[in-house]
Amino acid sequence: MSMTTRVLLALIAGAVAGLLLVAIAPGPADTAASVMQPIGRLWLNALQMTVVPLVVSLVVIGVTSASDAASSGRTARRAMVVFIVLLSAGAAFTAIAAPALLSLVPRDDALVQSFRAATAVPHAPATPPALADWFTAIIPSNVVAAAAASAMLPLVVFALFFGFALTRIEASRRERVVELFQAIADAMIVIVRWLLWIAPLGVFALMFAVCARVGVGMLGAFGYYIALQCVLYISVTLMLYLVARASGTPLRRFAAGVLPAQTIAASTQSSLASLPAMVDSARVRLGYPLEIASLVLPMAVSLFRITSPVQYIGVTAFVAWIYGIDLSAAQLAGCAALAVVISLGSVGLPGQVSFMATNMPVVQAAGLPVEPLGLLLAVDTIPDVFATVGNVTADLTATGVVAGREAAEHAPRHDAERVQDGQPG
Repeated sequence: MSMTTRVLLALIAGAVAGLLLVAIAPGPADTAASVMQPIGRLWLNALQMTVVPLVVSLVVIGVTSASDAASSGRTARRAMVVFIVLLSAGAAFTAIAAPALLSLVPRDDALVQSFRAATAVPHAPATPPALADWFTAIIPSNVVAAAAASAMLPLVVFALFFGFALTRIEASRRERVVELFQAIADAMIVIVRWLLWIAPLGVFALMFAVCARVGVGMLGAFGYYIALQCVLYISVTLMLYLVARASGTPLRRFAAGVLPAQTIAASTQSSLASLPAMVDSARVRLGYPLEIASLVLPMAVSLFRITSPVQYIGVTAFVAWIYGIDLSAAQLAGCAALAVVISLGSVGLPGQVSFMATNMPVVQAAGLPVEPLGLLLAVDTIPDVFATVGNVTADLTATGVVAGREAAEHAPRHDAERVQDGQPG
């Protein structure tokens, strides 16, 4: 039985057990929830202890990897710029769209209070700091204190500075430091995998406690989450068609060209498994030059996952919604920037490891509790299909943008050469 199936069955079992017990005996149900809640919280605490070293390592590795990739030539540098621009655009869109979509969903105040009580968060977090205070806190005066306080945004800013500084030192020394961070990241991933092995127990405990205290209304909230993520992924994917059209690929041709790769992405939920189909689509169906497709597409699979920031911000917006918290513009902007940076370093992580290790920092950066993440992990399978389709579409879109820019630069050069040879311009 796959990990996804085990976690999903644990979620269903916890929900059924909690709802049945509260319907039959409300008093014992509350007592049982009090026993189960610490078990789920213990599992989440164990996951949280890996976040700081893992995120710092991933950011450093991501910065040095992107720098190494960009240094391999003009086409690679252009591809990196396209990746970052598309990631930033997807993050900005989600930061606006996710809260707007959730504002259309009716929120029961009684459900909010019950959920806070069920997850041991009886009060809303403190009022967000003023914009000036938030801005000055981005640069940490003490990086150790920032790590101890799980202040993710200042910590990531330090990791960015550190990563860029590594690119300016001697190559042999840089490689040794990067290897150290790679080893730390690998060790943290091993720990996360151990903890995900007992994820069914943690998810069962969390879901049982929530359903025993909140009731059936929590199941409806999960339906809203699935719908939100699917709508966001589909919206970003459709906007990529417009980007491809603007880069010079006719809309119908692009839609027909990406369809085979999208089909494989939906069935495998893996961008890497879709790479051969993407290369075939880029060369044969879309007519992109082989030298560009063979460089940009492997880079995209290694460094570029456009739906990652969409997921992180969507999860953060949903957690804020379920707790009845309105995120400020500064918080959303900080989450968007953090999501883009983390996504560059986390592309190679396995799906469920990536969900917990990368969503936690963004949720924590917004000052929100992380308790719902263990439950959202179990229901993220359906949205993940649309996420993989979006990633594959973005990979081919980025290839088209780079190919279009290369063709636009070469055309004037060829015209000038023809005029020098005495041919019509």
